[in-house]
Amino acid sequence: AKTISKCYVQVTGMTCASCVANIERNLRREDGIHSILVALMAGKAEVRYNPAVIHPSTIAELIRELGFGATVMENCGEGDGILELVVRGMTCASCVHKIESTLMKTNGVLYCSVALATNKAHIKYDPEVIGPRDVIQVIKDLGFSTLLVKKDRSAGHLDHKQEIRQWKRAFVVSLIFCIPVMGLMIYMMVMDSQLSDAHAHHNMTSEEMEALHSSMVLEYQLLPGLSVMNFLSFLLCVPVQMFGGWHFYIQAYKALKHRTANMDVLIVLATSIAFLYSFVILLVAMAEKAKVNPVTFFDTPPMLFVFISLGRWLEHIAKGKTSEALARLISLQATEATIVTLGPGNVLLSEEQVDVELVQRGDIVRVIPGGKFPVDGRVIEGHSMVDESLITGEAMPVTKKPGNTVIAGSINQNGSLLISATHVGADTTLSQIVKLVEEAQTSKAPIQQFADKLSGYFVPCIVAVSVITLFAWIIIGFVDFEIIEKYFLVSESISAAEVIIRFAFQASITVLCIACPCSLGLA
Repeated sequence: AKTISKCYVQVTGMTCASCVANIERNLRREDGIHSILVALMAGKAEVRYNPAVIHPSTIAELIRELGFGATVMENCGEGDGILELVVRGMTCASCVHKIESTLMKTNGVLYCSVALATNKAHIKYDPEVIGPRDVIQVIKDLGFSTLLVKKDRSAGHLDHKQEIRQWKRAFVVSLIFCIPVMGLMIYMMVMDSQLSDAHAHHNMTSEEMEALHSSMVLEYQLLPGLSVMNFLSFLLCVPVQMFGGWHFYIQAYKALKHRTANMDVLIVLATSIAFLYSFVILLVAMAEKAKVNPVTFFDTPPMLFVFISLGRWLEHIAKGKTSEALARLISLQATEATIVTLGPGNVLLSEEQVDVELVQRGDIVRVIPGGKFPVDGRVIEGHSMVDESLITGEAMPVTKKPGNTVIAGSINQNGSLLISATHVGADTTLSQIVKLVEEAQTSKAPIQQFADKLSGYFVPCIVAVSVITLFAWIIIGFVDFEIIEKYFLVSESISAAEVIIRFAFQASITVLCIACPCSLGLA
């Protein structure tokens, strides 16, 4: 029978649903992986795999190859207790063997591996039978010293501050350059409409029109074929393409390397084609020393980047809010506990401060007034009022007397209590709530899974449609030129074929640029 293990991988750098689909699709193809569920919000992937075929670190490596950051999360074994220790004082392989064999003989230890090179011990145990302190004691008795490997409790991996900063910067850069471009565009539109009015009223000849047209400041040619308008737009567009868009380029490159297409690929495609097309057309016009200024699309990239980076920025702020709530919840957990040893007649014999991770079931824990309960438990001795508002929302303190249950994270108010630990570590109410919130972010609504699937096909479709548009208009143009003449300002200086090809290009680029901030992805 195949054994199925479960591991959690922390994934960074996911931005939207298609990233999730991308990871899930690529990992399902791998041997030894049974199922994978990726949480966009929690930044976490839950993988069920066959340990005989594949190892968690390999899984993380596979995700890294897709262009995301991935680290295996150690602290997620459900049910079994897991203990990570740093063991000092080991000199050779026989020390390792001594520790491993002694621990494996110990009742309740399920699995143990000690690495001499890193001085680390990884122990799985049954919390019903044995506790972490017993394990540490066994190793101490063999003559080695141990340290607990600290877990990161800060929920720092759920922090979106860096991304928020990054997208805010991208947005501001794009916006600064976008406003003048928009201004130029609107000015041109107003001027054009005034011109066409003038044309309608005074039946001018086309020569007079040309003269009027070139008298406009923006249409003034610096060099033959290079107008002020186009030159300014080009200057404003370059920094946006570089600074506003470099992040998209990196992500798109990584996606294409793995033959997948995501939102970033679309964005990069649309902006690069618009930019390059405009740039080439300008060069052609300058080479031809054209009298009429070519129509360029330098306004597309800045405006597109503004909208997308604004969207991403808002999205990360929203994600940050959810993650913040989770981080606050995690921060309610106590870090240390005072464990006491009781003699006959509940006489205090000794007490010691230990890490919360080292509290075992059945330990007697003393909680002083104003202290937090480190674990769930039952009161043995003492009377007090306890503020449990973090769980129940009840602002009034609750009376606790022997026999009552207490919840980890709640705050003891006026009396000292002795409690017997019933749920420790990952089983406490607070840990479970944190886990549930993370899982709620992990599990996807059916409609969302559908959307993920669609977004995988979306990009190739759009590219195909724009290519079809290009050829369709070229064919239509050569068959019936009049249709194009209606929509395209035809000037005498360029040939019909060029008009058709320019118009077809314009149409296909428009398709790309409009489909790019795909409403599906944004929604």
